Amino acid sequence: MSQTPSAVWNNCLSFIKDNIQPQAYKTWFVPIIPVKVTNDVLSIQVPSKFFYEWLEEHYVKILRIALTKELGPKARLVYIIKMENTFGNKMPFTEKIPSSSSSSIKSQSIESPFSTFASELKNPFVIPGIRNLQIESQLNPNYTFENFLEGDSNRLGRSAGIAVSNKPGGTSFNPLLIYGGVGLGKTHLAHAIGVDVKQKYPDKTVLYISAEKFTQQYVDSVKKNNRNDFIHFYQVIDVLIVDDVQFLSGKSGTQDVFFHIFNHLHQNGKQVILTSDKAPIDMQDIEQRLLSRFKWGLSAEIQNPSFETRVLILKNKLYRDGVEIEDDVIEFVAKNINSNVRELEGAIISLIAQSSFNKAEITVELAKEVINKFVKNNRREVSIDYIQKVVSDYFQMDIQTLQSKTRKRHIVQARQIAMYFAKKFTKASLASIGTQIGRRDHATVLHACKTVDNLSFTDKQFRKYVEDLNQKLSN
Repeated sequence: MSQTPSAVWNNCLSFIKDNIQPQAYKTWFVPIIPVKVTNDVLSIQVPSKFFYEWLEEHYVKILRIALTKELGPKARLVYIIKMENTFGNKMPFTEKIPSSSSSSIKSQSIESPFSTFASELKNPFVIPGIRNLQIESQLNPNYTFENFLEGDSNRLGRSAGIAVSNKPGGTSFNPLLIYGGVGLGKTHLAHAIGVDVKQKYPDKTVLYISAEKFTQQYVDSVKKNNRNDFIHFYQVIDVLIVDDVQFLSGKSGTQDVFFHIFNHLHQNGKQVILTSDKAPIDMQDIEQRLLSRFKWGLSAEIQNPSFETRVLILKNKLYRDGVEIEDDVIEFVAKNINSNVRELEGAIISLIAQSSFNKAEITVELAKEVINKFVKNNRREVSIDYIQKVVSDYFQMDIQTLQSKTRKRHIVQARQIAMYFAKKFTKASLASIGTQIGRRDHATVLHACKTVDNLSFTDKQFRKYVEDLNQKLSN
């Protein structure tokens, strides 16, 4: 007599319930729905991909034992992920994923809308027939307008993004430059525009690329003597999305080729979307002719989200991940993590992890412990301007003196220390550091860092300078 999915799963749950903590059982097993059983294969429905990954990482052994007891040594488990894509969005999607707890299955077989995502451009310089050319968009389909929650901090950028996706190249927002600090959603919004364009205009060629990757491709094209093919490739794009365009700082060759590509696209009614960590007026070592192009369209700033927006972001993430947490805990996290969205979501994941590892209920008290540790372990990235101010104050000089051309020993050493800490505490390139600290080149910055390392080892007084400043910048 064949067993029903509910009967098989209920028997599994009886075993699982006796072997894990009640809180973990409530959080990770109660929401699961048995769907079907075929021979030795049980299919279960879970609320999200995050949910599935958590089960596979933390409960795979107990699942294997429970399933083997019910269906025999060849038992297999298949997850079905079916839920509403976002908070309030009524468009379900489904994934079927074999469990790694099934010993006969060594690799995952995923049927999902994400399977087309690729991280590398395919043959970017082979142009057989231009219009027939298949160009991978490099877009992440997880990043959509639906799960990019609107608030006062991002309303302009989101509204402009929707306008652009409705009529790419046909609005006054060309280029659309989205700028703001780390982790505020610039990349998410840029992808969302591209994803929406692809849905509305399947025939349009959309390409997302980081400025760093663009630069690498340009350098390769020069080495291989196919610079014209590189330019030709980018001139066939209908919607070009370039992330972290500030990375072009100090790279005159890349700026020159990007200038010509930009002009061609703009003149032919194509859409250009850029993201940056700063407004055009604050970009240093970018050619003036290129900066003027950046200002042609709309520059939309994304700021830190308000408390209300942070609460919505957390609720949306928890909803998508199929995890329930009390409102007072969510509000506590939102009040205490106000820097950016990335850290906000990281904090809630840490909280869920601590709850599971310590077999503790998710409460405000647990949130306090986790947030205190999380904030300490996520030291903010200080800016180059802030580093120069701290170093200048320490050596009792103004920033203009620090950046000056003088070769006086104590000023040179202060400048070298500032460059050293800029490399240590920021993600800026050597060229960008040099530009911002006295308009030096990257070789000067590299020499400065080596000098500081050497003097710290051989000069006791110099080492004290470095240790003092390191403590000031680390606090």
